[in-house]
Amino acid sequence: MASRPTRSFKHQYELFVEQEIENYKESIPRAVLLTIGDEAVTVLSTEPQFALTELVLCEEVDRIIFRRLRLPSYQTWRRKRVRLDHELRRPEHWGLRPDHFLVRAVQPSLEGQVLLAGNADDGSALYLAANGCDVMAVGQEADALERVMEAAAACGLAGRVRTHVGPLGSWTPEQPLNVVVVSTTALEALPPGERDRVIEALQAATIEGGLHLVPSLLGRQGLSLQDLRNRYRGWDVTVEKTEGDAKAFCARKALS
Repeated sequence: MASRPTRSFKHQYELFVEQEIENYKESIPRAVLLTIGDEAVTVLSTEPQFALTELVLCEEVDRIIFRRLRLPSYQTWRRKRVRLDHELRRPEHWGLRPDHFLVRAVQPSLEGQVLLAGNADDGSALYLAANGCDVMAVGQEADALERVMEAAAACGLAGRVRTHVGPLGSWTPEQPLNVVVVSTTALEALPPGERDRVIEALQAATIEGGLHLVPSLLGRQGLSLQDLRNRYRGWDVTVEKTEGDAKAFCARKALS
């Protein structure tokens, strides 16, 4: 699968500076912004140049704001970002134990497409995003998905997380999937016939060697372990105990 190229640190820094400057401009009254513009004109008038264009003026305004905000240099920002990236890749940062079934099942730096369907879990979504995955979170609770996106934006991972509000059956894979994590709630919300259709579509979209996980399987009336085994014939199926009496269903697509 062709994964989306990762932005370079230099590009991320440029986006950071641009966003900080724009946020500052939006936070101050127009009169203050005009004063900065006058200051930029004064500075530029003392420098030799062919013409005072609007572009040149805007660049000088941005430089003045950069200094006012005391934004870090690229090297300083990069050092902090490297340390932050290392921290974000740790499962403990997101409230996950190192022996959590998702941490053990999904290899770090997967750099593939991951579907998280059902109960919105920003910890799992952001842990996977921090480790290189492109995450699609699907659920019917718009507020929960909005919280996931806000958390992703706060730590610089918004580019790796997308959301879709609606039942699982309303979303169609547009790219091959490496990992599918579906809650029992999302599956049990579907009528049996629709459930079969959705599972088959997700199986077909999953790459060879890809993984499907159903965490916290309790064997309730709507969906049983045997139901899942029947739907995943030909896959390498394991069942792991998680917390209490709950179990996690894991199925890996066979290689041809």
